[in-house]
Amino acid sequence: MLHEPATPVGKDLAATYKMRLGVLMFLFYSLFYAGFVAINLLNPLLMEVTILPGLNLATVYGFALILVALIEALAYDLFCRRKEQTLNNTQNTQGEGN
Repeated sequence: MLHEPATPVGKDLAATYKMRLGVLMFLFYSLFYAGFVAINLLNPLLMEVTILPGLNLATVYGFALILVALIEALAYDLFCRRKEQTLNNTQNTQGEGN
């Protein structure tokens, strides 16, 4: 049985944009995570400080790491889809004129 893609696959016009955006988001998240590691390395007792009622810094920062990763993933998908649509529409418009 032959398995092929469900949709035709062509050249990805937004590949450079996706790569640049992905690297920027990765760097941002890495710095955010490095802050968590630095606090644990340099002053671990700081993680015990209560930030919100009943929640210490370790818990709040941990949840923030998860939420930021989720938000970045959703933003990456949104921005990449918009860029793909824009570039594909531009190419289709230029192709019709020829």
